[in-house]
Amino acid sequence: MGVDIELFERLAELSTRFQPKGRTLMLGRHTIAVNERILPKFQGILDANGIDLTPADLMQDDGYSETLMAQLGFGDMEAMDFSDYEGASIIHDLNNPVPKSLHKKFDLIFDGGTIEHVFNVPMALENVFRMLRPGGRFISANGFNGWPAHGIYQFNPELVWTYWVRNCGCTVHACKGIQKKPRGGNYHLDFRDPAETGKRLRLKGRVPAGRMYLYYEVERTPEAKLRNVVLQSDYETKWQGHTNAGATRLDEKVESA
Repeated sequence: MGVDIELFERLAELSTRFQPKGRTLMLGRHTIAVNERILPKFQGILDANGIDLTPADLMQDDGYSETLMAQLGFGDMEAMDFSDYEGASIIHDLNNPVPKSLHKKFDLIFDGGTIEHVFNVPMALENVFRMLRPGGRFISANGFNGWPAHGIYQFNPELVWTYWVRNCGCTVHACKGIQKKPRGGNYHLDFRDPAETGKRLRLKGRVPAGRMYLYYEVERTPEAKLRNVVLQSDYETKWQGHTNAGATRLDEKVESA
């Protein structure tokens, strides 16, 4: 998708509280979605966050976003993609494991709409986890609602809390639904962890029509590790206290065969 006004607003705010010290990476090589009409909005976001820059300082001739990322303090961001057709510096298919040479190498990984186009999402997320250094951040914005036929998937906040917190032991700093703003609206919906109540989020009537992102920020903590156990939180609550006595687990049967 690239960096539009909604994602720029998130990145500008993030830059005021997180500055990576080492290598940084974007999944896909993202462009900047900007035109003369919305340039004042870019300036307004810069001003609101106390960033002494102009929109012109963020642009580069080819329309990509490395200059923007560097000016916001995110370093010389590298790009990983399946192909070099957009000039990515690291060529890799996220459907497959990343090489060990990339493990724990990045202090910031930004996905502005790439993983929704990857079929093997669990592997893509595992790759991100393995590439993050302890203390590093993963920033993701992918389709939550209103993106029919855009990618292979749309995502739910349950994925954020279940995978990154309970499976990986990471910290979630933000998990939001963010509406794209064709008419200048500004709708943000904070998503709590469903495990806090043991019930699914009640979102009927709270999600507006039109396109929305699932935006989240995750920090890999020093003690984080992959458990490879990803279970939806409300089902885990229902299963508590049940021993499955007398039932045959198919996975155990396969392992013993």
